[in-house]
Amino acid sequence: MSEIITNKLTGKTAAGNVTITAGSATMQLQQGVAKAWNNVNGTGTIASRDSFNISGITDNGTGDITHSFTNSMGSADTFVASGWVRVSANWGYWVGNNDSPMTSSSFRHGTLGTQDNSYDALFATMQIQGDLA
Repeated sequence: MSEIITNKLTGKTAAGNVTITAGSATMQLQQGVAKAWNNVNGTGTIASRDSFNISGITDNGTGDITHSFTNSMGSADTFVASGWVRVSANWGYWVGNNDSPMTSSSFRHGTLGTQDNSYDALFATMQIQGDLA
């Protein structure tokens, strides 16, 4: 097996254009990586446990947090994936955008429990896919 060790990949025709081929399927590497992600403790004084491209979070109330990006997205038309959350003794789930439109510089989420009540989540995760500005 071969090994490539490098600090930088640059596309031949364009700097950000690196293509990965798996059988007959191909994709651009740049399109397939998360542009931002966050692992949040949403109880008490909210805080990120770990994150990437997140400049800060804002507590808007029970189960309602805004994540601000360090580097903005190219548009508000991105993909948000979110994980299951731990809400005290109950499991909850992630709810998209709390009726607030996503912007290129932030994403707002809400956490609901099994009875559609808002809860502060002990563990909540999210990631953003799309193009950076």
